[in-house]
Amino acid sequence: MHGPAMPGWLLMALCAVTGAYCLLRSGGETGEGRRAARAEALMGFGMAAMAVPAAVMTPPVWGWGVYAGLFGVASLRALWSLRRGGHHMHHLVGSSAMVYMALTMAPGGGAAHGGHAGHGVAAAGGVPLLTGLLLAYYAVYVLWSGSRLIPVAAATAGGGGPAGGGWSTRPELALACRLTMGLAMFAMLLTL
Repeated sequence: MHGPAMPGWLLMALCAVTGAYCLLRSGGETGEGRRAARAEALMGFGMAAMAVPAAVMTPPVWGWGVYAGLFGVASLRALWSLRRGGHHMHHLVGSSAMVYMALTMAPGGGAAHGGHAGHGVAAAGGVPLLTGLLLAYYAVYVLWSGSRLIPVAAATAGGGGPAGGGWSTRPELALACRLTMGLAMFAMLLTL
C-alpha cells in the first residue's frame, strides 16, 4: 500500500483482526452463512496482506500475480454462488476489486510502487473511471452497512443477549466486520 507507514500498519491490523473474527464466525455458522464468513475471512486476510506499507516490505514481483490469481478464483466462486443469493454480488465486487488492485499495484501494472512511477495510461493509480466507480460503490456500501448496524444494535440492547451461539454469531458483529472491510477497501482504493 502506498502512503505513510503508520496508517498502513493500522489498516493491516484492522483487516487481520476482522479476517480472524470472520474465520471464528464461520465455525458457528452453517451452509450459506459459513461460506459467506469464509469468503469474508479471505477478504480480510488478503486486505491485511495488501495493506503492509510498501516502504517497509515490498512483495516479490510474483506476489501480485498470486493475489490476482487467488482473488480471481474467489471472484469466479462468488459469480457461481450468485445463483444462491444476492449477498454474493458484494463478494464478487470485493474479489474483483482485489484483482484490480493487485494488477494495478504490480510492477509495470500502472501504479506508483515503492516511490517509483509505473508505466502506461494508468500511472496515477489504475483506470480512473473504474477506481472512481469502486470508490463510489464502497462509499454507498459503508453508508448502507452503517445504517443497518444502528437498528440491530438497538434491538439487541433492548432484548438481552443473543439467543445461543455466543459472541461469534452476533449479527451486529458480522455487520460491523462488513462495515470495517468496506471502509478498509475504500481507504486502499484511495491510495492507488
